[in-house]
Amino acid sequence: MKKKHIALFFGSFNPIHIGHLIVADTVVALPHINHLWFVISPQNPFKQKKDLLNQYERLELVHLAIEGNDQFQASSIEFKLPQPSYTIDTLSYLHEKYPDYDFSIIMGEDNLLHFHKWKNYEQILAHYYLIVYPRLGYTVEKYQDHPRITRLEVPYIDISASYIRKAIKEDRPYKYMLHSKVYNYIDKMNLWK
Repeated sequence: MKKKHIALFFGSFNPIHIGHLIVADTVVALPHINHLWFVISPQNPFKQKKDLLNQYERLELVHLAIEGNDQFQASSIEFKLPQPSYTIDTLSYLHEKYPDYDFSIIMGEDNLLHFHKWKNYEQILAHYYLIVYPRLGYTVEKYQDHPRITRLEVPYIDISASYIRKAIKEDRPYKYMLHSKVYNYIDKMNLWK
């Protein structure tokens, strides 16, 4: 029996925006991918917690953004694991919990540039696949022809969660950078004001 292949989209999703959704939609169109899990990170070891919304609220925003799409799933798996969250630890946990699944990791070209700084990155590359999407201003030659790395053809999407948070604080327009349900929730709950 063929193993189910899950693409893991790790992130703070602080908040989830249309850039994330466009990448995710492109990934699940790949012939070998069955499902995509948005893995909400309680704390990224490379990011400050200052502007980080509560993990359960970020999980709720992801649920709202992907509602009705059977190929997408929101995952709170890292909420149960020690913090900060290291990808290799989460992958080991998932491999134990789902031995019949294969996993790929989705990352931006900017993350690939710093991939050698990740905990046990060689082990990740030896046992898992990477799906890399382009980021404006980043080109990483090092892994150009690596057999475990797939380059995603997707437009450059120069939207960031930090830009959206700043726009909210400064009362500037940001509505169309988000799924409408995410926008409505943020607006109703006065998040990042």
